[in-house]
Amino acid sequence: MALGAGGCATRTREPLNLSRAKEDVIAYVDSGAYQRQIREIAEAARLDIEKRAARRRPGERLAVVFDVDETLISNLPHMRAMDFGYIPHAWDAWVAAAEAPAIEPVRAVYRTARRLDVAVFLITGRGESDRAATERNLRAIGCDDQAELICKIDADETNAQFKTEARRRIAARGYTIIANIGDQWSDLDGGGAEKTYKLPDPFYIMR
Repeated sequence: MALGAGGCATRTREPLNLSRAKEDVIAYVDSGAYQRQIREIAEAARLDIEKRAARRRPGERLAVVFDVDETLISNLPHMRAMDFGYIPHAWDAWVAAAEAPAIEPVRAVYRTARRLDVAVFLITGRGESDRAATERNLRAIGCDDQAELICKIDADETNAQFKTEARRRIAARGYTIIANIGDQWSDLDGGGAEKTYKLPDPFYIMR
């Protein structure tokens, strides 16, 4: 609000107040809507993978690609503790602790893929410096049976570029990617998969 001629208050157009935006996100999570939407999308993916695996041609090598953060594991405990702010040293400590819980419906998709002998590739925007901690976290949630964990090397490359190229390399190895699951559009853009599944993420955007 600004003062106009004669000291009268005039309204200015403002974006959504940050405090209100955080309140909306917390209400969305605490209402159960966030988890409910994850369950619905994950269940659709799980059923589709089962159907596609049943149609596997002789010798066909099937794969499913998962993102890691806010897809297979949840950083929500850390984000809430930080009031949804990004503090680099605190984030690094959280990753190093390797205590992020599984997003259970998506872990069920992972386990379905492995039960059906479908290879799993994890493509994460986390850098190589976070590989060891990420592997510990994946072991802790029982998701360490993947064909490969692919970490980002070039910090200047966008997530979309990095992940698109990673999927291209997987296909070049003779795999058919039947599903690609992530919480960001940059996890999915660029094609390379028969089906894509976008999980909700009201917390941040990675491009």
